[in-house]
Amino acid sequence: MNEAPLYVASWGAGEPVVLVHSGGMSSRQWKKLADRLAGTYRVLAPDLLGSGENPPWPEDRPFEFGLDVDALATLLGTLPGPAHLVGHSYGGLLALTLARKYPERVRSLAVFDPVAFGVLHGAQDMEGLSDLARAADNPVFTDEQLGGSDAWMQAFVDYWNGPGTWRAMPEPSRASFLRVGRKVFQEVRTLMLDRTGLDAYAKVAMPALLMFGEKSPAAARRVVTLLSQALPAATLVQFPGAGHMGPLTHGSLVNERIAEHLSHA
Repeated sequence: MNEAPLYVASWGAGEPVVLVHSGGMSSRQWKKLADRLAGTYRVLAPDLLGSGENPPWPEDRPFEFGLDVDALATLLGTLPGPAHLVGHSYGGLLALTLARKYPERVRSLAVFDPVAFGVLHGAQDMEGLSDLARAADNPVFTDEQLGGSDAWMQAFVDYWNGPGTWRAMPEPSRASFLRVGRKVFQEVRTLMLDRTGLDAYAKVAMPALLMFGEKSPAAARRVVTLLSQALPAATLVQFPGAGHMGPLTHGSLVNERIAEHLSHA
């Protein structure tokens, strides 16, 4: 079934840069980066299916992350030339998948903590897989009935950011996540089943900036480390003191590094 076009916020003119937000968030995540780049590039920040300004994803309709990949591929197909892709977390996985499947549409990549967990399985990376098990072994995390609920979001957010993070969030922020919770649950369930290995990513030959936070979960750190060894034109950057939400908590540093990467790519 074909989806309606994604809502896309846009700024500026020039080579296209597509900013792909993380799961549970929206294109608003990238506003500061978009403002920084708009003087040089045509910046497009889509809301993923069911997110932001798009219609909510029906709670009774199955979802798998390939649907977001397809919707973004359609967006890339409307552009006059290849685009620079920037992605965070789930958005990083989508950007990597697009680069792998549609290399002719992608000029460069910049991803922070992409959840390409298939590389951990292919490499039998025990540090990363053991860390993933912290989430998978929590019965709430895989519970179909609780998926996307307050209890599930607590398990999800606290895995990425530390115990107590979910309860410490302001109520409006928690409500925003819960509005898209069911779709996020299905995103996570399907990406956890992905087994795309390093051999597939080794074909991603465009310039790639692979970023992670010093305090990101071990699984995320191992993913970008393994990818940096497989992608032929990869640069690996760690942000001291940052965690998984580095593009927000350390936005000025991350945005500066992305802008530098784009200027060289």
